[in-house]
Amino acid sequence: MHEAYSLCPRYISPDAYVFDPTDGPSHQARRLLISRRTGDIVLKPGEGPLYAQDQLVVYGIMGLLSLATSDFLIVITGREARGRIDGHAIYLATDFKVLPIAPPASYKLFDHPVERHLQKLVERHLAEGVFWFSYGWDLTRRLQTQALAHSEGKPIWESADDRFFWNKYLHSRFIDITTSNPQQDLSRFILPVIYGSFDLRPAHINRTPFLICLISRRSRYRAGTRYFARGLDAHGHVANYNETEQIILTDASPLDAIPPSHATTNHGAVGGGFGAVVENRTRMSFVQTRGSAPIGFAEINTLRYVPDLVIMSTEEMSKSCKLHFQEQAGLYGKQLLVNLVNSKGREKAVKEEYERKVAELSKTAGVVGGESMKDVLKYVYFDFHKECSKMRFDRIEMLVGQLVPDLNDAGYFHQSISSVTPIKVQTGVVRSNCMDCLDRTNVTQAAVAKWSLTQQLRAAGILNEKDRVDYHAEFMHTFRNMWADHADYISRAYSGTPALKTDFTRTGKRSHEGLVKDFWSSVTRYAKNNFLDGERQDAFDLFTGAWIAHGGPARATALITDTRPLIVRSMPYVAFFSVLVIASALSLTGVPAYILAACALMLAISLFYIFSHGIEYVNWPKLNPPVEAIFYEGPGFRSTQHGRGMEFRWIPLPPWAKRGLLQPMHKASVPVFHRLEEIEMGTGVGSKKRVD
Repeated sequence: MHEAYSLCPRYISPDAYVFDPTDGPSHQARRLLISRRTGDIVLKPGEGPLYAQDQLVVYGIMGLLSLATSDFLIVITGREARGRIDGHAIYLATDFKVLPIAPPASYKLFDHPVERHLQKLVERHLAEGVFWFSYGWDLTRRLQTQALAHSEGKPIWESADDRFFWNKYLHSRFIDITTSNPQQDLSRFILPVIYGSFDLRPAHINRTPFLICLISRRSRYRAGTRYFARGLDAHGHVANYNETEQIILTDASPLDAIPPSHATTNHGAVGGGFGAVVENRTRMSFVQTRGSAPIGFAEINTLRYVPDLVIMSTEEMSKSCKLHFQEQAGLYGKQLLVNLVNSKGREKAVKEEYERKVAELSKTAGVVGGESMKDVLKYVYFDFHKECSKMRFDRIEMLVGQLVPDLNDAGYFHQSISSVTPIKVQTGVVRSNCMDCLDRTNVTQAAVAKWSLTQQLRAAGILNEKDRVDYHAEFMHTFRNMWADHADYISRAYSGTPALKTDFTRTGKRSHEGLVKDFWSSVTRYAKNNFLDGERQDAFDLFTGAWIAHGGPARATALITDTRPLIVRSMPYVAFFSVLVIASALSLTGVPAYILAACALMLAISLFYIFSHGIEYVNWPKLNPPVEAIFYEGPGFRSTQHGRGMEFRWIPLPPWAKRGLLQPMHKASVPVFHRLEEIEMGTGVGSKKRVD
């Protein structure tokens, strides 16, 4: 397997960025030149010293991204080593640079408000994301896939799991050049990065040391925020999809303990110390997946705490659901579908639609690996909130007990370094979901992973047949904190806050202090999901190629302008002014009562207007607005619609999305777009496609 290079670029002139590999065989050390004027990418022999005007150490290239006026080169300029697997260091990317590529004459366009807005989206995504990479070990693929695949000699990017190769869209030009011209092979400069977590810690049970590792990989498909990425898309990809792999390395040599300054949690994704593994004779892993319920559903923010629910029960969604499970079964084998949504209230509709889809698939002739869908899918329902009410979270063991026969059938991956052939392979996965695939899902996954860990350590001879990991308090402290940090990472990426219920994950007990913390996190989620997540979703869409900038900044001014009617824009100011006057009047004497009454009336009217038109005040994504879900009229389920006003209802869509059809917000007033991921900044459909 070819390793990627760490790099050292030098700007030798205003014309090009030059990258010198700093490791690897010297005879392969060809310099990479990227023209700052044209964006041309070429490899040239690395002969002679470079005289740098400016020097910047770079540890990897994230890729190239086209914005409104020009291309931008994104590079990794900071890293922290967080562990080793098979002798290969795993790094957390800690700093980035976004470097412009354009002729000097067009530099003034960088100051265009649209271009600045898009650059800020990119910078925000880099600052908020948690990105991991390795030069020699494929972080995108689980141990079992790497062991069974014959990809020796291939570059990492070529054998990487496409779902978790987070920056693949950014590397599309590098990949195109490499595949079309073998003389310009840029493979060593294509660095796959995952958006996820990596946590490697030393542990011991019964005086036997081993290493435990937890890796989560977030899919780049249907990526986004809590309420703007829900359910299933036309290609069978679900929102908030994560693969989680728990790895056990026994008979290992732990070296190079992590410095204490690095042993703190970073973004909720990284835990304490680790050992750098030189060799381990036994490797075991257990994989689970989580993802939104594979049905067509959406939740529409209206400023209410509970959004409106829409379920799109169409033939297209049935086909997409089948595509999803065909892919999952092809990748992992049997699917043990654990559904944790409520059996009452608004979530009941999601439960029933999911069950209908599974029942439909079980009757189809779809075949995966020689098995019918009926044999591949097993649906298990567990009403988490009902069964674990009154802080009885220990009752999750009831679900684990129900799953044991299927978990035994699915097994886990087990390999000894003395043999190429694995001792055991995992033939199925638990696929868990609740509404968000966050809090309930994480508690469940941690409990299932703990059960599997007991079986693995028994097989390794660390536990006897009557022993369980639960009986070892010191280890359980490590285990629980790893899974709680893992929960916080996934929750921050999707909802913007740490996970709920992690007091149980960390301690094994639900506490009143945990309830208070969860209440505050819930309030924070409400504020972020309604007033901040639009730009977060735009950043995801821009970075992953779900929206492609093309056509120039002048044609995209709606990205930075407020197109709502004056009355809509003015109401928050009326409310603020009324509160200010009332507060001032109460602190003074002699203020006429009619002024207080008038201001109180203005405040009541403005608040009534704001909440009755709540949809107008949500921070919607502007690149790919959720038009289809908001105006859906087909078969399925719709909860009571709130926050859409009395007569005139508007949604702040950019002109290129409205196509000149902005009307009062009646359900048929805005066209449904089936290919939002290809909309350009201009008037046509984008000529550039997502790299799949």
